[in-house]
Amino acid sequence: MFSASVRRQSGLRSQFRARGILQRNCGVSLRFFTLSLTTMSNDITIDDFPALRLKHVFVKDEVGLLKKINAILQGGANNLQIVTDFDLTLTKQHINGTHSLSSFGMFRKSKQLPVKYLEEAKSLYAKYRPMEIDPNLSLNDKVNAMHEWMTTAQSLLKGIEFDSHEIEELAQSWGGILRDGTEEIFEKLHNAQVPVVVFSAGLGDMVEAVLRYHNALYDNVKVISNFLKYNGNHLDGFKSDLLIHAYNKNECALEKDYVNMLGEKQNVLLMGDTTGDADMVGKMEDSKTVLKIGFLYEHVDDSLHMFMDKFDIVLVDDQTMRVPMEILQNILQ
Repeated sequence: MFSASVRRQSGLRSQFRARGILQRNCGVSLRFFTLSLTTMSNDITIDDFPALRLKHVFVKDEVGLLKKINAILQGGANNLQIVTDFDLTLTKQHINGTHSLSSFGMFRKSKQLPVKYLEEAKSLYAKYRPMEIDPNLSLNDKVNAMHEWMTTAQSLLKGIEFDSHEIEELAQSWGGILRDGTEEIFEKLHNAQVPVVVFSAGLGDMVEAVLRYHNALYDNVKVISNFLKYNGNHLDGFKSDLLIHAYNKNECALEKDYVNMLGEKQNVLLMGDTTGDADMVGKMEDSKTVLKIGFLYEHVDDSLHMFMDKFDIVLVDDQTMRVPMEILQNILQ
């Protein structure tokens, strides 16, 4: 059943037509794939991707999109890497209308965490989560807010006695949280030995546990996130001095050996659920073609234009991996 955001989106589409701005809205084309199929000879066409014709799929520049897909196709699997967010990207944004838990949200279900910590963590979420997804807040304000959130969250963790074995149990409690088709995509990428970098502003320990539970933490998968630091049996914040949040992933450094492995993988398929995720490959200077897919669920009416400016494909309330899978099937076959 479609959520309220999709129903709102149908209204938004009608508003565009009624105002006569389907072809002009701040200079952005909002055409869908109902145009003439102009392509280069012997290249992939839109007809090869039925999912791109679905009503919830939005594209700013279909010609540019086809060029990117064909460039990645010509490069083949040996030239490809995947860069993806985790929370609300590899995981569903909602399950039957109920918002999905983030990796930190799953962690907060631990029976070991004291009530005081849970109350303060909940207050932080209530304060900063709206800022993270506010389409009217400037990028600089978002960066500052996210840094404050992560810094305070780290301080709250320090001194809590915690047995890490419970994280695996928590991952098993949320067995249906991955988007439909995620496990299949990861298996295909593993079989083709395509590197997958998971950039997460969440809790890395939880991210790895969820992927491991779903048999998706293959040797070609690298998780870059905030991992718990321990002092004996007590939590001591996070391991890295650089706290990763939604808007600084492009500043995160990969280990030298992993960078060397990625050096020859010039084409990137990127997936995320915030506009900040669109810049995750900022430090990968050798990237040649970057195809960006954005998953949008909240504040659709206000956020769609910004998402279309940042992503090649925007999927509104799509809780599956159907579109990425269709693209990858042509590359990995």
